[in-house]
Amino acid sequence: MDFVIRQATADEYGTLGEITAHAYLRDGLLDFGEGDAYLGELRNVAKRAAAAAVLVAAADGRVLGGVTFVPSGGPMADIARPGEAEIRMLAVAREARGRGVGEALVRACVDRARSVEGCARVVLSTQRTMRTAHRLYERMGFARTPERDWNPLPELDDITLLTYELTL
Repeated sequence: MDFVIRQATADEYGTLGEITAHAYLRDGLLDFGEGDAYLGELRNVAKRAAAAAVLVAAADGRVLGGVTFVPSGGPMADIARPGEAEIRMLAVAREARGRGVGEALVRACVDRARSVEGCARVVLSTQRTMRTAHRLYERMGFARTPERDWNPLPELDDITLLTYELTL
């Protein structure tokens, strides 16, 4: 592995925010493109870091990607219940894809979850079109939980996020 996974530093928040925003935009994951309100959330790494753990993959002083790990609920949790940790906003820079960065970030979250007392599962939400991510999660032992699928914008009928969980 030619990169390390570690806690993001404040001077990396802007870079990680842009990596995350560009990943979602370029992959067509924002229903309203550049005008999508969620784009601001993706860029606001400082807000995430104040409420959860933000991890980065880094090599040679460059951020390659990142993820938000929510250990046990709190303001950053979307679907986590008691005894569950949640993974959010996984993103890898386009030029770093195919190097195992995404998998290493997910593994780091799973390892952290195992160290949280009382944590029995890791959960996450994903979009239907994120097929590469689905394959990664399934290869790592995550199982689909269709009964937990949800819509972050109930006023819009066609936005349903798929959910996965990994029992620790």
